[in-house]
Amino acid sequence: MKIVGIAGSNVGSKTRIAMDYAIKQLQVQAPEAEVTLLDLADYELVFSDGRQYWEYEGDTKLVAETIMAADALIIGTPTFQASIPATLKNIFDLLPVSAFRDKVVSIIVTAGTAKHYLMVEQQLKPILAYMKAHIVPSYVFIEEKDFYRKEIINDDVLFRIERIVEDTLLHHQAVKAMQQAKNEKYDF
Repeated sequence: MKIVGIAGSNVGSKTRIAMDYAIKQLQVQAPEAEVTLLDLADYELVFSDGRQYWEYEGDTKLVAETIMAADALIIGTPTFQASIPATLKNIFDLLPVSAFRDKVVSIIVTAGTAKHYLMVEQQLKPILAYMKAHIVPSYVFIEEKDFYRKEIINDDVLFRIERIVEDTLLHHQAVKAMQQAKNEKYDF
């Protein structure tokens, strides 16, 4: 199983801190899985211009192909201006409409205040649904007050990250079982 974590911004540190913890939990809960973290701050990505994702070069092609090869994804995003950052939206624009078909996707969000908790429901989940993802219903929302000196200090947040990792793995097993049952209906 290939699991990709995405730290969906090229600035700031809080989303990366949360994603680092999620990746550690993935390695504990699914040691057999191939786990990759794509921190968008580490890559030189071009803006989507309508080409197929495999026609891009360099980091853009690497990031797109890594996402397309994943069985499950955990998307971490900060909240900028009550929305997702442009770097993350660009990733969605680089990929085909059905990029997340048969993939399980879960979400970790960081924000300055609780005012923006509905951003996930009103913006991110509709994009993921449009791209055919199996979305883990719950998500982790982390506020500014949950961090101190580049660490998560709220034990409840750590527990919720552990739980979203577990839920992601369980949803992947369920989707895999559904696909297998569908495939068994056919003789080929």
